Amino acid sequence: MENVEKNKVGLLFNTQKPEAIDMAWRLWRWGKSNNIKFLLPPHEASAIALPGVDDEKWREESSFAVILGGDGTFLRAARYTFGCGVPLYGINLGRLGFLAIGSPESAENDIEEIISGKYSVQLRRLLKGQVWRGNRLVHELYALNDLVISKGSLARVVDIEVRVGKEILSLFLADGLILSTPTGSTAYALSAGGPIVPPHVPCMIMAPICAHTLYARPVILSDTDNICVIPKGDARNLMLTQDGQLGYELLPGDELHVMLDNQIFVRTIQLTGRSYYDLLREKLRWGFNGIREAGD
Repeated sequence: MENVEKNKVGLLFNTQKPEAIDMAWRLWRWGKSNNIKFLLPPHEASAIALPGVDDEKWREESSFAVILGGDGTFLRAARYTFGCGVPLYGINLGRLGFLAIGSPESAENDIEEIISGKYSVQLRRLLKGQVWRGNRLVHELYALNDLVISKGSLARVVDIEVRVGKEILSLFLADGLILSTPTGSTAYALSAGGPIVPPHVPCMIMAPICAHTLYARPVILSDTDNICVIPKGDARNLMLTQDGQLGYELLPGDELHVMLDNQIFVRTIQLTGRSYYDLLREKLRWGFNGIREAGD
């Protein structure tokens, strides 16, 4: 991406969210007045009736991308940019926002700072999942947040065997199982009792969902481990969900192999003076009220 023009900025947004459409128009008009060209892929361009570029040209010419929406929009943008190296910066128009961290009020100023180089890039690891049915690979998928095995519409437990390498780790009787990256540690895995893990820590998180034993607890696994998950018994209507957005059927006896990928990364932008720990304090309301700072 060395020859990409800095003032060419990719723009992706939630086309179902009126405030995202309004913000896209606002940035487009501001960009025309400030010699900044926003590149729209076909779907976004058709949603607001503006000129767009094809997907390949968008990936080649965008120096970075601005994402308008919540974390769900950011996850879709991550899938759109897998492997092309375009750094992503999200403007949060959703709720909590651990991926889309920018504020609408400072959007134009943030974009100017990024164009001027006042930022760092964080490499975020992806989970690579492979579903094997006998000797046949039926699905290969990547997740920035998590891969989740869960039951369908009936409220029944799932019997799951988990292996790490050649070792059997556990037999879970639970409502499901979450396999998460550090990025996803503040998403579904957190609700299942998992730890908060900064995105630069190389590991995976495995968290059972409502396990039917007091001894089942989340486990941290290394970045070199290979996890194998096998649904047991006559379990039906099992779903494997990718980042909470795409679903795949799992059959009894299927093997889900999960590892951290070493070749594909999602690049996210971190502005100068705004760290991951600042984000945690803000989003989780870890304030200092009533606590005197050292030396006061």
